[in-house]
Amino acid sequence: MQIENNKIVVMNYTLTTDDGEVLDQSDDGSFAYLHGADNIIRGLEDALAGKTVGDKMNVKVLPAEGYGERNDEMVQVVGKEMFEADAEIEVGMQFHAEGPEGHPIMITVAAIEGDDVTIDGNHPLAGVNLNFDVSIIEIRDASEEEIAHGHVHGPDGHHH
Repeated sequence: MQIENNKIVVMNYTLTTDDGEVLDQSDDGSFAYLHGADNIIRGLEDALAGKTVGDKMNVKVLPAEGYGERNDEMVQVVGKEMFEADAEIEVGMQFHAEGPEGHPIMITVAAIEGDDVTIDGNHPLAGVNLNFDVSIIEIRDASEEEIAHGHVHGPDGHHH
C-alpha cells in the first residue's frame, strides 16, 4: 500500500535544524496522521506521497513549505497595559491573539524593556529549514469517521 490521500500513516521521525539541533522526534511508532488532511506541514506531506511501509528517507523542508518565511511586520512593541494587570509576563511566554485578518494566532513575548513588550506573531519555526529523518511504520485505509473528522482516531474511536 502506498501513501496517498485518506490513508493513515504511522511513522517515526527526528526533526532537526540545519545546525543539527533536535527540535522534535517520535521513535516509538506513536505518531500517526491522515494524509491529505493538512495534519502535517505541506513539504513533508508532499515528500511522503507514494512511499510504502519500510521506506526511510531524509526530507529537507524549506520555510515556504513549512512554517513560512519570517515576516518582520508580525513583530511589534506594545505596552504592558495590553496584558492583564496581574499577568507575570516573561520572555518566551506565548499567548493566543487575533491576527490582522481576524484569524487566531499565537504570539510569543520576544523581549521586555520597561513597560514595552516586544511580541512576535511569527511561528517559532518560521524561516527555519526543517530536516526530517523519517521511517514509515504502517499505512492503512482511514475510516469514514476519520475522513469526516479530518484526523486519526485511536483504537477505541474518538469522542469530540
